[in-house]
Amino acid sequence: MPASALMTVMVNAVRKAGRSLSRDYGEVQHLQVSVKGPANFVSLADHRAEDIIFAELSKARPGYSFLMEERGLVKGVDDSHRWIVDPLDGTTNFLHSIPLFCSSIGLEREGQLVAGVIYNPVTDEMFTSEKGKGAFMNDRRIRVAARRTLDDCVVATGVPHRGRPGHAVFLDEMEGVMKQVAGVRRTGSAALDMAWTAAGRFDAYWERGIKPWDMAAGILMVREAGGFASDLDGGDDMLDKGDVIVGNKEIHRAMLSLVGATAKPPARQN
Repeated sequence: MPASALMTVMVNAVRKAGRSLSRDYGEVQHLQVSVKGPANFVSLADHRAEDIIFAELSKARPGYSFLMEERGLVKGVDDSHRWIVDPLDGTTNFLHSIPLFCSSIGLEREGQLVAGVIYNPVTDEMFTSEKGKGAFMNDRRIRVAARRTLDDCVVATGVPHRGRPGHAVFLDEMEGVMKQVAGVRRTGSAALDMAWTAAGRFDAYWERGIKPWDMAAGILMVREAGGFASDLDGGDDMLDKGDVIVGNKEIHRAMLSLVGATAKPPARQN
């Protein structure tokens, strides 16, 4: 399918940012690193990539608003459109030379997600989606996996690191999930976890305490790949609540029963 004008704009922005990230990735040991919070690192690479994406999108669509990891909310004259941008999702991986990171752009129109791009410059995998037009990886159509029972599934999640709350809840959830599935994976990039679920590599993904820019593009990606995405109450308030769960219809439902807000985690043993 030929790329739309909108998708061309988004793809060009992340490719240009990806070239900058690739250069910095090759010199990662020389990066000047500051600490924004416990175990939450920000490098010059983040800022350079965000500057590139901001400039490219602003030039192509003047007036659109932004919600960006480093800049925060940037109000434009067009309140009906908002770019949601993570210039470098997987910063800790990046700083440890682990090739699992990406740039992610989601676009909201009138509060609805309508387009998303997730790009890993190391693997040159470009995940794209537009509402009603499907999801693709490097121009090849992707679909969520078709497995129907948890015991066949490999699922992904994020582990709360030092300085983040929710360790006890996560351990209870993990205890329940581990007993049901074939495997659990943690890549360190929420956006890639959702892109890989859309592509059928993972059967499901869930995480608490993440930001809109971590998941905006991925939510649409999964839905356009035939999957389901919700918050842990089963609703549609992922960006506001900061939690998300995705998978195909059957696995999404089964995972909600294990880790959803209404689920009762097993009691911790002392």
